[in-house]
Amino acid sequence: MRKGHSILKSTLKKILLPTILTILAYGFWISPDFKEIAAGVAIFLFGMLSLEEGFRAFTGGMLEKVLKRTTDKLWKSLSFGVVSTTIMQSSSLVSVITISFLSAGLIGLGEGIGIIFGANLGTTTGAWLVAGFGLKVKISAYAMPMLVFGVIMIFQKSRYLQGFGYVLAGLGFLFLGIHHMKEGFEAFKAAIDLTDYAVAGYPGLFLFTLIGIFATVIMQSSHATLVLIITALAANQISYENALALAIGANVGTTITAILGSLSSNEQGKRLAGAHLIFNLVTGLIAIIFIQQFLSLVEVFSAALGINANDFTLKLAVFHTLFNLAGVLVMIPFTSKLVTFLERVVRSADDNFAEPRYLNESAIEFSDTALEALRLETERIYDKTIKVIARGMSFEISDVLSDDKIKNVVKAYDNTDKFDIDDAYEHEIKSLCSAVLGFSNRLSFDDAPARGVGRIRMANQSLLIAMKNLKHLQKNMRRYANSDNQYVSHEYNRLRQRIAKAIRRIEKAKNAVDFDASILSLDALKLTLEKNMAQLHERMDELIRESHVSVEVAISLMNDSHYTYSIIHNLIQVNQNCLKSEESNELEAEHMIALDKDEISSVLIDSQ
Repeated sequence: MRKGHSILKSTLKKILLPTILTILAYGFWISPDFKEIAAGVAIFLFGMLSLEEGFRAFTGGMLEKVLKRTTDKLWKSLSFGVVSTTIMQSSSLVSVITISFLSAGLIGLGEGIGIIFGANLGTTTGAWLVAGFGLKVKISAYAMPMLVFGVIMIFQKSRYLQGFGYVLAGLGFLFLGIHHMKEGFEAFKAAIDLTDYAVAGYPGLFLFTLIGIFATVIMQSSHATLVLIITALAANQISYENALALAIGANVGTTITAILGSLSSNEQGKRLAGAHLIFNLVTGLIAIIFIQQFLSLVEVFSAALGINANDFTLKLAVFHTLFNLAGVLVMIPFTSKLVTFLERVVRSADDNFAEPRYLNESAIEFSDTALEALRLETERIYDKTIKVIARGMSFEISDVLSDDKIKNVVKAYDNTDKFDIDDAYEHEIKSLCSAVLGFSNRLSFDDAPARGVGRIRMANQSLLIAMKNLKHLQKNMRRYANSDNQYVSHEYNRLRQRIAKAIRRIEKAKNAVDFDASILSLDALKLTLEKNMAQLHERMDELIRESHVSVEVAISLMNDSHYTYSIIHNLIQVNQNCLKSEESNELEAEHMIALDKDEISSVLIDSQ
């Protein structure tokens, strides 16, 4: 499946690049003045890339907190989409961020759809800024200082200063691009009057809608297309009617960015891209079907806002806002039904043991989503590991995690059976741990995110150690748990019971709502583990003295007890390192609160 997506993306790139180059070469051949328009578009797009790069610097940790607090209700998701797109001036970036966070499980599909609805409404602010400010003020004068200060900040060591520098430089390039597009169309008018190619009525509406879609697919930015439309309209190079159709097309065409971004994500990302496509198609159809009604509303609102009757650029901004708002109002009541429909159409992939579920290209975009993807994948490996450990001890994990007494569970599985741990290790655990390591090696974070990646690596190492100890333990477990010597079989069944009880307690701690209670529970388990080891040594001395077990069997039992201790200890370490999606300061607090080996030894000595 992933291979098919890669081929599709590669094919699209191969088609788009020659198309763009051909159009540009033809434009340069027709008119030298076209060069300035093309340069303006290129500078504008580079400005958008710079803006995106700048805002990415502020996503580490902060964006996750904002998303969690502002997307728990639909109106909050809508507001986040509007505000973030207004600030970033890029619905494409907001779409990529949303797909990335959705793929990593940081937000739900309903919240993601709300953000996309809001982003479409937020992108209309760009038309207002360009039509109301960009064309009426010589913005190139503001561009130069922004570029100077922005470039200076980009060369600083501080990540946030660099981010702010990219934002400033991006705004500078945006302003400069708008200036060159405006000047280019003014000069272009002397050679060719594009209004000669205007098409009236519904034929023109459909034709220019398709042109708007095509232009946005090429530029990968509805914002850039809108600026191009507004500057062309300001220079009277296109008719007002055709400009409206181009704006509708730009709105529909912007979904290509979300669709391309979803190709490397999981099923949740694909569902969101589907929602984006459905919303924009419905919005476009509403605008086309009710075009006359929208035109009447534009006149009403323009008069109320004091917009000049001949100021078609601001009227275009009004139209763009009205039909996007109409789309949001129409689609909001159907959000839950849309979620249900998309979950039914885009089904979750089967759980392939050897294939990572969360480690995809969209998750690697931001530190928040990359860390959460690593954490979720490690939690998945942990769940598989405890299933294998339970089977290795001849239990079923469902019984271990049930409410039955552990003693009864051990009795129910009195006879140990054969289970191929090597096969489970190779096909279900090792390959996934390798994928986590490979994914984490591609990341380059600072400070807290880097510590988080380090802990996830340690957690996966702990899982591998637990599996290797299980392989050693199983050999003697199968041999001695069913021994005729009741003392030997009793001790080995105590080891089985200890593992089952530890898994149950760890699982309860992992799912505990109370943060402090979770830490205390794990610390208590550590203390119990140490006490059990001390008690085993005392029992072994007694059993050997009374000739209930041979020295050879006692040595095997001691070794296997150490394997048991190591399995439980490593499972605790996994839980402490990464199996909680908490704020970074809480994770730091957890590691400070948790008892280390020296403290455990001190507690045991004091209790004696």
